[in-house]
Amino acid sequence: MTRIKSMRRLLVLAGLVAVVVAAFVVARTSGVDPVTTTGTRYAVTVTAERNTIDVRLDRGEADTVTIAAAMTTMGHAIPEVTARKTAPGHFVAEGELFFMTGVWELSIRLAGPSGEETLMLNTLITG
Repeated sequence: MTRIKSMRRLLVLAGLVAVVVAAFVVARTSGVDPVTTTGTRYAVTVTAERNTIDVRLDRGEADTVTIAAAMTTMGHAIPEVTARKTAPGHFVAEGELFFMTGVWELSIRLAGPSGEETLMLNTLITG
């Protein structure tokens, strides 16, 4: 009888652990994590979602920002898009940018008084 109780307790504990792990995974993947990268002339923080790429300049002054993306593991690429300036140091690209979830490599090309530079970073696109 005690063996059955021990098994039930073990199963309940395993179930609770599974629920906690599932909650952690869902919470971790439901938000968009910004990615920061730094070059010689510019530093940017980028937040990428399926239909929006948000670029904030942390260092440098840019007049134009263009973005290209590639999912090298699958052989996919999107053509370069020009982000619109929404405020000083803030650029946004919108549209159907990523057609597949997974890790995408972004090429952020910045040009302005600070010069021209291309910064590379990887970002995870979910749901």
